[in-house]
Amino acid sequence: MQTIKLSFLLFNFYFLLPPNIQAQQTITGYVFVDKNNNGKKDAGEEGVAGVSVSDQVIVVKTSADGAFSISNPKGYGFIILSTPDGYKADSSWKRITKNSTAVNFPLAKTKPVREFSFIHASDTHVSPDGIDRMEKFRNIIAQTKPDLVLITGDLVKDALRVNEKTASTYFQLYASEIKKINVPVWSAPGNHDNFGIERQSSLVSKDNPLYGKEMFHHYLGPRYYSFNYGGVHFIALDDVDFEDTWYFGHIDSVQLNWVKQDLENVSPLTPIITFAHIPFFSGGLSLTTFSPYGFDRSVEIENGKPEFRHTVSNAYEFLALFKNHNYPLNLTGHYHIRQIFWFESYGQKIRFEQTAAVVGDSDAGDIQTPSGVTFYTVKDGVISEGKFIRLDQ
Repeated sequence: MQTIKLSFLLFNFYFLLPPNIQAQQTITGYVFVDKNNNGKKDAGEEGVAGVSVSDQVIVVKTSADGAFSISNPKGYGFIILSTPDGYKADSSWKRITKNSTAVNFPLAKTKPVREFSFIHASDTHVSPDGIDRMEKFRNIIAQTKPDLVLITGDLVKDALRVNEKTASTYFQLYASEIKKINVPVWSAPGNHDNFGIERQSSLVSKDNPLYGKEMFHHYLGPRYYSFNYGGVHFIALDDVDFEDTWYFGHIDSVQLNWVKQDLENVSPLTPIITFAHIPFFSGGLSLTTFSPYGFDRSVEIENGKPEFRHTVSNAYEFLALFKNHNYPLNLTGHYHIRQIFWFESYGQKIRFEQTAAVVGDSDAGDIQTPSGVTFYTVKDGVISEGKFIRLDQ
Protein backbone atom coordinates (compact mmCIF):
# COMPACT_ATOMS: atom_id res chain seq x y z
CA MET A 1 0.00 0.00 0.00
CA GLN A 2 2.83 2.42 0.88
CA THR A 3 4.57 1.67 -2.44
CA ILE A 4 1.39 2.43 -4.42
CA LYS A 5 0.80 5.65 -2.47
CA LEU A 6 4.40 6.81 -3.00
CA SER A 7 4.21 6.11 -6.74
CA PHE A 8 0.96 8.08 -6.96
CA LEU A 9 2.53 11.05 -5.18
CA LEU A 10 5.60 10.98 -7.42
CA PHE A 11 3.39 10.83 -10.51
CA ASN A 12 1.44 13.89 -9.41
CA PHE A 13 4.59 15.73 -8.33
CA TYR A 14 6.14 15.35 -11.79
CA PHE A 15 3.12 16.07 -13.97
CA LEU A 16 1.88 19.03 -11.92
CA LEU A 17 5.23 20.80 -12.21
CA PRO A 18 5.37 23.79 -14.57
CA PRO A 19 6.79 22.79 -17.98
CA ASN A 20 10.03 24.72 -17.37
CA ILE A 21 10.71 22.73 -14.19
CA GLN A 22 10.00 19.32 -15.70
CA ALA A 23 12.89 17.30 -17.06
CA GLN A 24 13.99 19.18 -20.18
CA GLN A 25 15.42 17.96 -23.45
CA THR A 26 18.81 19.40 -24.30
CA ILE A 27 20.32 19.27 -27.79
CA THR A 28 24.10 19.45 -27.91
CA GLY A 29 26.48 19.23 -30.82
CA TYR A 30 29.37 20.62 -32.82
CA VAL A 31 29.89 22.67 -35.95
CA PHE A 32 33.21 21.38 -37.25
CA VAL A 33 35.45 20.90 -40.29
CA ASP A 34 34.95 17.32 -41.43
CA LYS A 35 38.40 16.62 -42.87
CA ASN A 36 37.77 12.96 -43.68
CA ASN A 37 34.19 13.57 -44.85
CA ASN A 38 32.69 10.82 -42.69
CA GLY A 39 30.06 13.03 -41.02
CA LYS A 40 31.52 12.48 -37.54
CA LYS A 41 33.65 14.74 -35.37
CA ASP A 42 36.89 12.81 -35.01
CA ALA A 43 39.90 13.65 -32.93
CA GLY A 44 41.86 16.55 -34.42
CA GLU A 45 38.94 17.96 -36.45
CA GLU A 46 38.62 21.64 -35.59
CA GLY A 47 35.42 23.25 -34.46
CA VAL A 48 34.12 26.46 -36.04
CA ALA A 49 33.53 29.22 -33.50
CA GLY A 50 30.95 31.99 -33.51
CA VAL A 51 28.42 30.26 -35.78
CA SER A 52 24.68 30.81 -35.26
CA VAL A 53 22.68 27.67 -34.47
CA SER A 54 18.97 27.80 -33.68
CA ASP A 55 15.74 25.96 -32.92
CA GLN A 56 14.00 28.81 -34.85
CA VAL A 57 13.12 30.45 -31.55
CA ILE A 58 16.43 30.83 -29.70
CA VAL A 59 19.70 31.55 -31.50
CA VAL A 60 22.97 30.47 -29.87
CA LYS A 61 26.59 30.85 -30.99
CA THR A 62 29.15 28.08 -31.09
CA SER A 63 32.01 28.26 -28.60
CA ALA A 64 35.73 28.25 -29.43
CA ASP A 65 35.65 24.49 -30.08
CA GLY A 66 32.50 24.67 -32.22
CA ALA A 67 30.21 23.33 -29.49
CA PHE A 68 26.62 24.48 -28.89
CA SER A 69 23.77 23.58 -26.57
CA ILE A 70 20.04 24.33 -26.86
CA SER A 71 17.86 23.52 -23.86
CA ASN A 72 14.22 22.58 -24.30
CA PRO A 73 13.92 23.42 -28.04
CA LYS A 74 10.65 25.20 -28.72
CA GLY A 75 10.62 25.48 -32.51
CA TYR A 76 9.10 23.38 -35.27
CA GLY A 77 11.14 20.21 -34.99
CA PHE A 78 14.41 21.47 -36.47
CA ILE A 79 17.87 22.61 -35.44
CA ILE A 80 19.17 24.99 -38.10
CA LEU A 81 22.63 26.24 -38.96
CA SER A 82 23.37 29.66 -40.42
CA THR A 83 26.07 28.33 -42.74
CA PRO A 84 29.17 30.52 -42.22
CA ASP A 85 30.96 32.23 -45.07
CA GLY A 86 33.83 30.18 -46.47
CA TYR A 87 32.23 26.84 -45.63
CA LYS A 88 29.86 24.38 -47.25
CA ALA A 89 27.35 22.16 -45.44
CA ASP A 90 25.70 19.06 -46.86
CA SER A 91 22.64 20.10 -44.86
CA SER A 92 22.00 23.30 -42.94
CA TRP A 93 19.19 21.79 -40.86
CA LYS A 94 18.40 18.62 -38.96
CA ARG A 95 15.09 17.19 -37.82
CA ILE A 96 14.76 16.41 -34.14
CA THR A 97 12.31 14.39 -32.09
CA LYS A 98 11.56 14.32 -28.38
CA ASN A 99 14.27 11.66 -28.06
CA SER A 100 16.99 13.63 -29.87
CA THR A 101 20.01 14.62 -27.81
CA ALA A 102 22.85 15.31 -30.25
CA VAL A 103 23.06 17.14 -33.59
CA ASN A 104 26.28 17.80 -35.47
CA PHE A 105 26.94 19.96 -38.52
CA PRO A 106 29.97 18.76 -40.50
CA LEU A 107 31.39 21.43 -42.82
CA ALA A 108 33.90 21.60 -45.64
CA LYS A 109 36.08 24.66 -46.21
CA THR A 110 35.66 26.47 -49.52
CA LYS A 111 37.70 29.03 -51.42
CA PRO A 112 37.03 32.69 -50.52
CA VAL A 113 34.40 34.26 -52.80
CA ARG A 114 34.50 37.97 -53.67
CA GLU A 115 32.29 37.81 -56.74
CA PHE A 116 29.27 35.62 -57.44
CA SER A 117 25.85 35.55 -59.09
CA PHE A 118 22.41 34.31 -58.17
CA ILE A 119 18.96 33.95 -59.70
CA HIS A 120 15.78 35.11 -58.02
CA ALA A 121 12.78 33.06 -59.17
CA SER A 122 9.26 32.86 -57.81
CA ASP A 123 5.80 31.35 -58.22
CA THR A 124 6.83 28.07 -59.81
CA HIS A 125 3.38 26.59 -58.99
CA VAL A 126 4.75 23.13 -59.75
CA SER A 127 2.25 20.53 -60.95
CA PRO A 128 2.35 17.65 -63.45
CA ASP A 129 0.93 20.02 -66.07
CA GLY A 130 3.72 22.59 -65.57
CA ILE A 131 6.88 20.50 -65.85
CA ASP A 132 7.79 22.23 -69.12
CA ARG A 133 8.07 25.54 -67.20
CA MET A 134 10.61 24.00 -64.82
CA GLU A 135 12.57 22.67 -67.78
CA LYS A 136 12.75 26.18 -69.24
CA PHE A 137 13.79 27.48 -65.82
CA ARG A 138 16.61 24.93 -65.61
CA ASN A 139 17.74 25.85 -69.13
CA ILE A 140 18.21 29.47 -67.98
CA ILE A 141 20.21 28.25 -65.00
CA ALA A 142 22.40 26.14 -67.29
CA GLN A 143 23.00 29.13 -69.57
CA THR A 144 23.68 31.78 -66.90
CA LYS A 145 25.55 29.51 -64.45
CA PRO A 146 24.57 31.24 -61.16
CA ASP A 147 26.22 30.19 -57.91
CA LEU A 148 22.85 29.80 -56.18
CA VAL A 149 19.11 30.11 -56.74
CA LEU A 150 16.47 31.73 -54.50
CA ILE A 151 12.81 30.77 -55.01
CA THR A 152 10.30 32.97 -53.21
CA GLY A 153 7.18 30.96 -52.66
CA ASP A 154 4.09 29.56 -54.29
CA LEU A 155 6.34 26.64 -54.99
CA VAL A 156 3.46 24.28 -55.72
CA LYS A 157 0.34 24.78 -57.80
CA ASP A 158 -2.10 24.82 -54.92
CA ALA A 159 -2.00 23.26 -51.46
CA LEU A 160 -4.60 25.73 -50.17
CA ARG A 161 -7.70 24.19 -51.69
CA VAL A 162 -6.96 20.53 -52.40
CA ASN A 163 -6.91 17.27 -50.49
CA GLU A 164 -3.85 15.74 -48.84
CA LYS A 165 -3.04 13.31 -51.65
CA THR A 166 -3.04 16.02 -54.31
CA ALA A 167 -1.07 18.53 -52.23
CA SER A 168 1.50 15.87 -51.27
CA THR A 169 1.96 14.99 -54.93
CA TYR A 170 2.71 18.63 -55.73
CA PHE A 171 5.28 18.95 -52.92
CA GLN A 172 6.97 15.69 -53.88
CA LEU A 173 7.17 16.89 -57.46
CA TYR A 174 8.65 20.24 -56.46
CA ALA A 175 11.29 18.49 -54.31
CA SER A 176 12.25 16.21 -57.20
CA GLU A 177 12.35 19.08 -59.72
CA ILE A 178 14.74 21.26 -57.68
CA LYS A 179 17.03 18.28 -57.14
CA LYS A 180 17.67 18.41 -60.89
CA ILE A 181 19.22 21.88 -60.47
CA ASN A 182 22.99 21.59 -60.14
CA VAL A 183 23.50 24.60 -57.84
CA PRO A 184 22.17 25.19 -54.30
CA VAL A 185 18.47 26.10 -54.23
CA TRP A 186 17.02 28.00 -51.27
CA SER A 187 13.22 28.00 -51.01
CA ALA A 188 10.84 30.23 -49.04
CA PRO A 189 7.09 29.50 -48.68
CA GLY A 190 4.16 31.29 -50.29
CA ASN A 191 0.43 31.40 -49.66
CA HIS A 192 -0.27 28.46 -51.99
CA ASP A 193 2.13 26.34 -49.92
CA ASN A 194 -0.16 26.38 -46.85
CA PHE A 195 -1.98 23.06 -46.94
CA GLY A 196 -5.75 22.86 -46.71
CA ILE A 197 -6.51 26.18 -45.00
CA GLU A 198 -9.31 27.10 -47.43
CA ARG A 199 -11.32 24.28 -45.92
CA GLN A 200 -14.52 25.09 -47.81
CA SER A 201 -12.68 23.77 -50.90
CA SER A 202 -10.05 21.38 -49.51
CA LEU A 203 -12.40 19.66 -47.00
CA VAL A 204 -9.30 19.12 -44.86
CA SER A 205 -9.57 19.01 -41.08
CA LYS A 206 -7.53 21.39 -38.95
CA ASP A 207 -6.50 18.27 -37.03
CA ASN A 208 -4.69 16.84 -40.05
CA PRO A 209 -1.01 16.53 -38.98
CA LEU A 210 0.11 18.19 -42.23
CA TYR A 211 -2.39 21.05 -42.00
CA GLY A 212 -1.23 24.61 -42.66
CA LYS A 213 2.53 24.98 -42.60
CA GLU A 214 3.27 21.42 -41.51
CA MET A 215 3.24 20.06 -45.06
CA PHE A 216 6.05 22.47 -46.00
CA HIS A 217 7.97 21.31 -42.91
CA HIS A 218 7.41 17.68 -43.82
CA TYR A 219 8.70 17.89 -47.39
CA LEU A 220 11.06 20.88 -47.44
CA GLY A 221 12.19 21.62 -43.88
CA PRO A 222 12.41 25.03 -42.15
CA ARG A 223 10.28 27.91 -43.45
CA TYR A 224 12.75 30.59 -42.32
CA TYR A 225 16.51 30.46 -41.89
CA SER A 226 19.72 32.29 -42.81
CA PHE A 227 23.04 31.55 -44.49
CA ASN A 228 26.18 33.40 -45.57
CA TYR A 229 27.83 33.40 -48.98
CA GLY A 230 30.37 35.62 -50.69
CA GLY A 231 30.33 38.25 -47.95
CA VAL A 232 26.51 38.52 -47.99
CA HIS A 233 24.07 37.43 -45.29
CA PHE A 234 20.87 35.90 -46.74
CA ILE A 235 17.66 35.56 -44.71
CA ALA A 236 14.72 33.47 -45.91
CA LEU A 237 11.38 34.50 -44.41
CA ASP A 238 7.86 33.17 -44.15
CA ASP A 239 5.77 36.33 -44.49
CA VAL A 240 2.45 34.54 -45.07
CA ASP A 241 0.25 34.29 -41.98
CA PHE A 242 -3.23 32.79 -41.80
CA GLU A 243 -6.26 32.80 -39.56
CA ASP A 244 -9.14 30.38 -39.95
CA THR A 245 -9.64 30.10 -43.75
CA TRP A 246 -7.75 33.14 -45.03
CA TYR A 247 -4.12 34.14 -45.48
CA PHE A 248 -2.50 37.58 -45.33
CA GLY A 249 0.93 39.19 -45.47
CA HIS A 250 2.43 39.28 -41.99
CA ILE A 251 5.58 38.16 -40.14
CA ASP A 252 4.71 36.54 -36.82
CA SER A 253 6.25 37.61 -33.51
CA VAL A 254 8.29 34.41 -33.03
CA GLN A 255 9.96 34.95 -36.39
CA LEU A 256 10.56 38.66 -35.71
CA ASN A 257 12.34 37.78 -32.48
CA TRP A 258 14.37 35.11 -34.27
CA VAL A 259 15.47 37.65 -36.94
CA LYS A 260 16.51 40.08 -34.20
CA GLN A 261 18.73 37.41 -32.64
CA ASP A 262 20.09 36.30 -36.01
CA LEU A 263 21.19 39.88 -36.78
CA GLU A 264 23.16 40.08 -33.53
CA ASN A 265 25.73 37.80 -35.13
CA VAL A 266 25.96 39.86 -38.35
CA SER A 267 28.42 42.71 -38.78
CA PRO A 268 26.80 46.13 -39.39
CA LEU A 269 28.87 46.34 -42.59
CA THR A 270 27.76 43.01 -44.05
CA PRO A 271 25.15 43.44 -46.84
CA ILE A 272 21.92 41.59 -46.13
CA ILE A 273 19.47 40.18 -48.67
CA THR A 274 16.08 38.94 -47.50
CA PHE A 275 13.79 36.81 -49.63
CA ALA A 276 10.14 35.97 -49.02
CA HIS A 277 6.87 35.67 -50.93
CA ILE A 278 4.47 38.53 -50.22
CA PRO A 279 5.83 42.02 -51.02
CA PHE A 280 6.51 44.51 -48.27
CA PHE A 281 5.50 47.33 -50.65
CA SER A 282 4.16 46.92 -54.16
CA GLY A 283 2.71 48.66 -57.17
CA GLY A 284 0.82 45.46 -57.82
CA LEU A 285 -2.05 46.68 -55.67
CA SER A 286 -2.77 49.50 -58.12
CA LEU A 287 -2.57 47.13 -61.10
CA THR A 288 -5.23 44.76 -59.82
CA THR A 289 -8.95 45.12 -59.17
CA PHE A 290 -9.80 46.06 -55.60
CA SER A 291 -12.02 43.37 -54.03
CA PRO A 292 -13.40 44.19 -50.58
CA TYR A 293 -15.35 40.93 -50.18
CA GLY A 294 -15.04 37.21 -50.79
CA PHE A 295 -12.10 34.83 -50.66
CA ASP A 296 -10.17 36.96 -53.15
CA ARG A 297 -10.66 40.15 -51.13
CA SER A 298 -7.86 42.70 -50.98
CA VAL A 299 -8.34 43.70 -47.33
CA GLU A 300 -8.26 41.61 -44.17
CA ILE A 301 -9.02 42.60 -40.57
CA GLU A 302 -5.96 42.05 -38.39
CA ASN A 303 -6.28 42.86 -34.70
CA GLY A 304 -9.37 44.92 -35.44
CA LYS A 305 -7.64 46.99 -38.12
CA PRO A 306 -8.13 46.66 -41.90
CA GLU A 307 -4.89 45.82 -43.72
CA PHE A 308 -3.99 45.06 -47.33
CA ARG A 309 -3.65 41.30 -47.27
CA HIS A 310 -1.32 41.16 -50.29
CA THR A 311 1.46 43.21 -48.69
CA VAL A 312 3.19 42.67 -45.32
CA SER A 313 1.12 44.54 -42.75
CA ASN A 314 3.94 44.85 -40.18
CA ALA A 315 6.65 45.69 -42.72
CA TYR A 316 7.81 48.76 -40.75
CA GLU A 317 8.17 46.74 -37.56
CA PHE A 318 10.36 44.29 -39.46
CA LEU A 319 12.45 47.00 -41.14
CA ALA A 320 13.14 48.63 -37.76
CA LEU A 321 15.25 45.59 -36.87
CA PHE A 322 17.73 46.60 -39.61
CA LYS A 323 18.26 50.18 -38.44
CA ASN A 324 21.94 49.60 -37.71
CA HIS A 325 22.60 47.12 -40.52
CA ASN A 326 23.46 47.24 -44.20
CA TYR A 327 20.20 46.13 -45.88
CA PRO A 328 20.28 46.89 -49.62
CA LEU A 329 17.88 44.33 -51.11
CA ASN A 330 14.49 42.80 -50.27
CA LEU A 331 13.25 40.15 -52.74
CA THR A 332 9.68 38.85 -53.10
CA GLY A 333 7.19 37.51 -55.66
CA HIS A 334 3.42 36.90 -55.40
CA TYR A 335 2.13 39.36 -58.06
CA HIS A 336 3.70 37.46 -61.02
CA ILE A 337 5.14 40.79 -62.21
CA ARG A 338 8.72 42.07 -62.30
CA GLN A 339 8.60 45.22 -60.15
CA ILE A 340 11.15 47.52 -58.53
CA PHE A 341 10.27 49.85 -55.69
CA TRP A 342 12.23 52.12 -53.36
CA PHE A 343 11.64 55.44 -51.65
CA GLU A 344 13.86 58.34 -50.62
CA SER A 345 14.35 58.40 -46.85
CA TYR A 346 16.72 59.66 -44.18
CA GLY A 347 17.84 56.09 -43.64
CA GLN A 348 19.45 53.68 -46.07
CA LYS A 349 18.13 52.90 -49.54
CA ILE A 350 16.44 49.52 -49.58
CA ARG A 351 15.44 48.09 -52.95
CA PHE A 352 12.14 46.19 -52.78
CA GLU A 353 12.21 44.04 -55.89
CA GLN A 354 9.74 41.44 -57.13
CA THR A 355 10.35 39.01 -59.92
CA ALA A 356 7.79 37.50 -62.27
CA ALA A 357 6.34 33.97 -62.21
CA VAL A 358 8.02 30.88 -63.57
CA VAL A 359 4.59 29.30 -64.15
CA GLY A 360 3.68 31.67 -67.00
CA ASP A 361 2.77 35.14 -68.19
CA SER A 362 0.39 37.29 -66.19
CA ASP A 363 -2.29 39.87 -66.91
CA ALA A 364 -2.33 42.97 -64.72
CA GLY A 365 -5.43 44.79 -65.85
CA ASP A 366 -4.87 45.45 -69.55
CA ILE A 367 -1.11 45.00 -69.22
CA GLN A 368 0.39 41.62 -70.10
CA THR A 369 3.59 40.81 -68.24
CA PRO A 370 6.06 38.08 -69.22
CA SER A 371 7.17 35.05 -67.26
CA GLY A 372 10.78 35.14 -66.17
CA VAL A 373 13.46 35.28 -63.48
CA THR A 374 15.95 37.93 -62.36
CA PHE A 375 19.73 37.49 -62.51
CA TYR A 376 22.01 39.38 -60.09
CA THR A 377 25.76 39.67 -59.69
CA VAL A 378 27.55 40.62 -56.47
CA LYS A 379 31.12 41.91 -56.29
CA ASP A 380 32.77 42.93 -53.02
CA GLY A 381 29.33 43.23 -51.44
CA VAL A 382 27.89 45.49 -54.13
CA ILE A 383 24.71 44.07 -55.69
CA SER A 384 24.01 44.79 -59.34
CA GLU A 385 20.78 45.94 -60.85
CA GLY A 386 18.85 42.80 -61.65
CA LYS A 387 18.70 41.60 -65.23
CA PHE A 388 15.30 40.18 -66.10
CA ILE A 389 15.42 37.01 -68.23
CA ARG A 390 12.26 35.80 -69.93
CA LEU A 391 11.47 32.10 -69.79
CA ASP A 392 9.89 32.28 -73.22
CA GLN A 393 12.57 33.81 -75.40
